[in-house]
Amino acid sequence: MPQHNLTREEARRRSSLVDVSSYENTLILTGEGESFRVRSRIRFTAAPESTTFIDAITASVERIRLNGLDLEAAEVVSESRIALPGLAAENELVIDAHFFYMNTGEGLHRFVDPIDDEVYLYSQFEVPDARRVFPVFEQPDLKAPFSFTVVAPDRWTVVSNSPTPSPSGPAEVFAELDEAPVDDTAVWQFAPTTPISSYITAIIAGPYRSVHSQLTSSDGSLVPLGLYCRDSLFEHLDADNLFAITRAGFEFYEREFQVSYPFEKYDQLFVPEFNAGAMENAGAVTILENYVFRSRPTEALVERRAVTVLHELAHMWFGDLVTMKWWNDLWLNESFAEFMSTLATAEATKYSQAWTTFATIEKSWAYRQDQLPSTHPIVASIEDLADVEVNFDGITYAKGASVLKQLVAWVGRAEFFSGLKHYFDKHAWSNTELSDLLGELEATSGRDLGTWSRLWLEESGVNLIETELDTEPDGTADAEVVSELRVTQNPWIIDGQPVPSLRPHRLAIGFYSDDGQGRLVRTDSFSLDIDSESATVDEARGAVKPDVIIVNDSDLTYAKVRFDRESMDVAAARLADFDDSLAQLIVLGTLWDTVRDGQRPAQDYIATVLDNCASITHSSGLLTQMRQLETAVGSYLPPADRTEARTTLAARFLELLESVPGGTDQAFQFVRGFIKHASSEQQLDQLRTWLEKAGTSIFDISIDTDLTWEIIIALAGHDAIDDSIITEMSRTDPSATGTRQAATARASRPTSAAKSKALTRILDDADLPNSELGALALGFASGLQTQTGEVIASEAPLQDFSTEYFQRVSGWWETRTLEMAQTMTLRLFPPVNEHTVQAARQWLNDHPAAPKGLIRLIEENLAEAKRALTAQEVSSTSKGALTFGR
Repeated sequence: MPQHNLTREEARRRSSLVDVSSYENTLILTGEGESFRVRSRIRFTAAPESTTFIDAITASVERIRLNGLDLEAAEVVSESRIALPGLAAENELVIDAHFFYMNTGEGLHRFVDPIDDEVYLYSQFEVPDARRVFPVFEQPDLKAPFSFTVVAPDRWTVVSNSPTPSPSGPAEVFAELDEAPVDDTAVWQFAPTTPISSYITAIIAGPYRSVHSQLTSSDGSLVPLGLYCRDSLFEHLDADNLFAITRAGFEFYEREFQVSYPFEKYDQLFVPEFNAGAMENAGAVTILENYVFRSRPTEALVERRAVTVLHELAHMWFGDLVTMKWWNDLWLNESFAEFMSTLATAEATKYSQAWTTFATIEKSWAYRQDQLPSTHPIVASIEDLADVEVNFDGITYAKGASVLKQLVAWVGRAEFFSGLKHYFDKHAWSNTELSDLLGELEATSGRDLGTWSRLWLEESGVNLIETELDTEPDGTADAEVVSELRVTQNPWIIDGQPVPSLRPHRLAIGFYSDDGQGRLVRTDSFSLDIDSESATVDEARGAVKPDVIIVNDSDLTYAKVRFDRESMDVAAARLADFDDSLAQLIVLGTLWDTVRDGQRPAQDYIATVLDNCASITHSSGLLTQMRQLETAVGSYLPPADRTEARTTLAARFLELLESVPGGTDQAFQFVRGFIKHASSEQQLDQLRTWLEKAGTSIFDISIDTDLTWEIIIALAGHDAIDDSIITEMSRTDPSATGTRQAATARASRPTSAAKSKALTRILDDADLPNSELGALALGFASGLQTQTGEVIASEAPLQDFSTEYFQRVSGWWETRTLEMAQTMTLRLFPPVNEHTVQAARQWLNDHPAAPKGLIRLIEENLAEAKRALTAQEVSSTSKGALTFGR
């Protein structure tokens, strides 16, 4: 099922002609068959005698009636649109059609729970997929009230944006539709919504179980709260925690925004096979059901769930109450929610170090994205849906949130929130552009934001900030003092991209020295503003030369940074001695960035983490290092060195488990690290021993269901486990998660047969659900490259895996939906070697007219492959350097 485009110019033209009064949609949802019936009644005004179109991706169209006249479907229906000729000033459009159930996480997704064979449905419409469920003018500036009437099995739960009504008998609805009644069904008739954009409407239906509460809004009204998930997961739903986070978010946002919650109720629904973390449907937020923890999560994941809950809640005001006119301001929607959710997490929950988490995870994501050839301004040029669909990235979310944090500091927090209240009051239930928000902030702060916007929002790229230190002897002591401290700024240049302007930064330079008791503590922090090539820190003159100078201390600005060599060497060697977790993680982030840029061998980073990970107690910070270790070993070391490195990592984690407190988050992450990297025969035997202990504990860590699967997948990755064990575990865990884990395990075997079978299924089974395709792709990519750097051979009739990829990738974008095409393009990209780099370059040369999104992803894949080859070359000169032990 292909993708379908809409240009910004088409949207402009249509909004100049059309104003929508209301949508009335009746859906018959039995969960059976390939499609479902929808009758839609849309009332709208238009320029008389004009022609436009309504969006609809249908299975079939039975009737189109415009202003009392039937239109011939063959004349007006195309793949994704229905033409509407000869419009009147006031129009009524009635369309009777069938739409497809989806299994790609787009449109109306259908999932069958393998535990009880129950059907669960949920909608996912951002960016342009409401048109897969009902006819709609699919653009954010054509807001309207939506009313949904849903016929479904009477034992189901049905949720939408409006409060859920009591179900009633469906006879009248079936009679109106001239359709034979279906036994054991009921009808839910939802009241019309307030005017909202189509992408935040929602329909969730199935035998979901729920728990309910309520809170009192700042305007005194009661807001019902609901939490929903599948019946087979309900025992794991920790409702008290989720309600507590939700209440804290309501109180925080209503206080800071000075605007009460704008909708009638707030439901949060944990749904299966979700492609994103969550979606801000007005009053009916859908959330990835992985956040219902059936096994022990890391503390980092629990914190991430809190941020996600608060991110979607922030959208109820910014994005849902007030919405951008077009997707070029998508960044503002997501960046605002990302900034506000981190602020709320830090100030209204127990996760007071949320900004440390943001610096470690979100900002590092932004920096990676901003150094790819596909980098773009935060305010990106979005000319059509093909542009927006690939711009949900680290720049949109994390760089934008970083810049908003600076904007708040620039205009003042009180002035920022005062301007925001004026913005909400003025534009409630309507659409805006960036200038509308900036205008309100200029009015409350008195600052001109034109230059700030141009430099930070309208230009791409990142600056590099470094320090230069001159010292002189201290005449009264055996020490050196600072004679001059300079801070320099240079553009970080990316081939083929504009050279970034030098931006205004407010940052701090931190001095850290030994306190005489073996701790590295901050002795000075010098704040400064820099908007040119260099600035001198006059306040530092005469200060004792520190052991370490940290650039961008406290992580105040958005920039690449470099320490002087002496500072980096001392900081890396004494990482455990820092008394500040953020300083610790800034050091590691900077060290990692130098490795990614090919300025240091990967062994330096690996050895530093191995020496110091016992001192990293911030859960998200430790999780980030564990993930980066996987990249360092799996991509930045030469293939011939990886097995030895993994064995070394596994040995270190096992050693650490003997010393850190059992049962802690650290111990849990080290257990998972050992499982991930175990490679020697002795270490694999240890995994087999742990597998035999499934259901018991090691180091006070329960070997629960998901940890058992991690062990099985790790053993399968070494072809060190019999398939009967995977089959038996699948019987023990017949859940959807178990099905995916089994698929990953079987595809992880480093054999031609396993890899060929996995790829063949991905390529040939067009009915494969999004989650299972992703699980197979994950296993297929694991261990695909041998120690010689070559790729495991394929089995006939497949050609080699690289050839299959580059010959087929264009076809995926012609026949698969966007989510599926993106997953395949990213996860099936061949392992890094010179052949892969050359093949990617050749493909780009041969396909200049390929879809923009596809070209972007191949360019990004190529850039990361080239980066990895450079890192491997640098690391190859440091053989034997991978050691640990201070």
